[in-house]
Amino acid sequence: MSIIDSNPFVHPTAIVDKGAYIGNFTKIWHWTHISSEAKIGENCTLGQNVFIGNKVTIGNNVKVQNNVSIYDMVSIEDDVFCGPSVVFTNVYNPRSKINRKNEYQKTLIKKGASIGANATIICGNTIGSFAFIGAGAVVNKDVKPYSLLVGVPAKQIGWISSYGERIKLPLIGEGEWECKKTGEVYILEFNQIKLKT
Repeated sequence: MSIIDSNPFVHPTAIVDKGAYIGNFTKIWHWTHISSEAKIGENCTLGQNVFIGNKVTIGNNVKVQNNVSIYDMVSIEDDVFCGPSVVFTNVYNPRSKINRKNEYQKTLIKKGASIGANATIICGNTIGSFAFIGAGAVVNKDVKPYSLLVGVPAKQIGWISSYGERIKLPLIGEGEWECKKTGEVYILEFNQIKLKT
């Protein structure tokens, strides 16, 4: 086991391969396996039966619920939520007989995004900051920041704030909306949402 920081919690049934980095105050629960080149930040929670591949980076304050496998070439930024049984892929056209490790595609989950239970994230895509992917959705293209997606394949049905409230603005057009919980003002311009500074 190779834990560089001094204060993570690793359940006795978990496997942490030599060389893996786990940040302070991170919790690794039952039957989870962390591969040797993985890098996991501070204050994360990895639930039961999670697998983390070699070429995986996970930021700070990330919650990974039970039965999630995060394979090579997936990068997750700070404050991301991955619901139970979320699926990440890293090869677009796998075949058992053909070795395609040199064809792995990068997947990036940006800061604050949430991915609902049983959603599937097809490799090679970026999920924008604070986007929200509904349970069971299949994401097969890039996702805009603050967008709300559901379905198979996933389609955008609206916008969502960093707090998790629906932003009452159209998908296309212009406008402003204030979150009653945080006071943040969101601006829709050129079919993108951004925070008013």
